[in-house]
Amino acid sequence: MKFPEATVKHTPQEDVLAILLGTLFVGLGVTFYSEAQLATGSTAGLALLVQYATGLPFGIVFSIVNAPFYILAFMRMGWPFTLKTFFAVGLVSIYPALMPGWLDISGINPLFAAIAGGALMGMGILAMFRHRASLGGVNILALYLQDNHKIPAGYFQLGVDFCILIAAFFVLPFDRVIMSIIGAFTLSLVIILNHKPGRYMGFS
Repeated sequence: MKFPEATVKHTPQEDVLAILLGTLFVGLGVTFYSEAQLATGSTAGLALLVQYATGLPFGIVFSIVNAPFYILAFMRMGWPFTLKTFFAVGLVSIYPALMPGWLDISGINPLFAAIAGGALMGMGILAMFRHRASLGGVNILALYLQDNHKIPAGYFQLGVDFCILIAAFFVLPFDRVIMSIIGAFTLSLVIILNHKPGRYMGFS
């Protein structure tokens, strides 16, 4: 059975709610990873590795790493996308610092953290993709390549994440890197299965 195509424009309120909830999911996933000493991909993964290696706060590193990509976002994706991405990056930079006051994690199983955290981050990123926002960095490149060169965002993200996780071997114990790889696969699988051209007809 073939269903008729229909497009629906998101309202500004829907965009704001999607970004608030999406970044909250990502922030919770990052908190799980930080508590379990796991790594992930994209600029969030780089920020976590720098945090583990230097002790610098995740939020500060995450904001600095993403800064150069705003130029590409503005040039290629337009100012609405750039503005929403800037807002999203700011929230994800803040959430992990606020989480200890909202959630007391005395202990977390690393494998659970990898899978649940990866799924949470994947759903959060998916929500932002569908409302024309991202978490900066690799997400911007992934969206640009999918929109302009038909390269699936999930596959591109998975390739970049693989490179970042290889670097994690120099910072984290072997078992934590293996669990991080499981988490990265979970995150990318959420995006691969749900973010395909033509799959979602809403737009912002």
